[in-house]
Amino acid sequence: MSSLLSDLGADLPLLAAPMAGGPSTPALVTAAARAGGLGFLAGGYKTAQALAGQIHTLRAQGVPFGVNLFAPNPVAVSTEAYRRYAQALRAEADRYGLTLPERPIQDDDHWTDKIDLLTSAPVPWVSFTFGIPDRAVIRALRTTGSTVLQSVTSPEEARQAAETGVDALVVQAAAGGGHSATLTPATLPAPIALTDLIATVRRAVPLPVIATGGITTSTDVTSALAAGAEAAMIGTALLRAHESGASAPHKAALADPAFAGTIVTRAFTGRPARALRNHFTDQYDAIAPDGYPALHHLTRPLRQAATAAGDTRLIHLWAGTGHRQAQAEPAIDTLTRLAARL
Repeated sequence: MSSLLSDLGADLPLLAAPMAGGPSTPALVTAAARAGGLGFLAGGYKTAQALAGQIHTLRAQGVPFGVNLFAPNPVAVSTEAYRRYAQALRAEADRYGLTLPERPIQDDDHWTDKIDLLTSAPVPWVSFTFGIPDRAVIRALRTTGSTVLQSVTSPEEARQAAETGVDALVVQAAAGGGHSATLTPATLPAPIALTDLIATVRRAVPLPVIATGGITTSTDVTSALAAGAEAAMIGTALLRAHESGASAPHKAALADPAFAGTIVTRAFTGRPARALRNHFTDQYDAIAPDGYPALHHLTRPLRQAATAAGDTRLIHLWAGTGHRQAQAEPAIDTLTRLAARL
């Protein structure tokens, strides 16, 4: 076991991935730790106050954990392109009696408040995705004792991250569900096998590597570790776990044969993310502009209304390519199965 994990008392090289928007509950993070691994809270789309509440819950459980934040890396969208897309979505919104935002909404996801929270009340691990924080932020977190990880999708991104002084890398392959961690979202990451990506990143930089993206079987886990990763981070395979906060329609869709495949799409948020193909991706992927977080805020009311109504035609059904492996069971059973070949 690497010191990266053993220092926290973890004896299983399996981590529950941060899945923003609901799935990564304190109960799921706790379950990962109780199984011998580690879990991450997803700080994305939360206020600092809400994140602080979840951190408090986990501290009361006495388990090691990490927190993931979206580092600011906005993708600009012109007002004209935004309005064209909003107009295209109007018929869907009208069905739910919704008025969508007329102008692009830009924010930094409460970035400063969350960094202030994590530097004033340190947590064991902090990871970043979407962008790389500046050196001062990383230095401040490391000074408090937090281990800092950066999500990357290529050797070049790994080199950029290493230059800022992070402790380790989360290397994400394109097969993973949800948002890509790419630093250049206008260009999709190459569809490289996770094991090959791990190898190229390790040749590029000497930092420890945690592997993620499409890990849904015990063979996937052992292959990632054999390629040089120190741990495997699990996302999609835990979405249907009892402790997951994914919505009921989302959980059901993952096992529904009507959803035959996945697609990497910008249609929901203006950043590339892998989801189950549905009506929304079929109708709007081809016309969706780049634009994050503006498109996230544009479609969010529609996605929330559709989720409440169980309308899987319009929900962002994040899923990796191995989503059929996700089971409705306690998270410890999922993680035990994934650890079977260790």
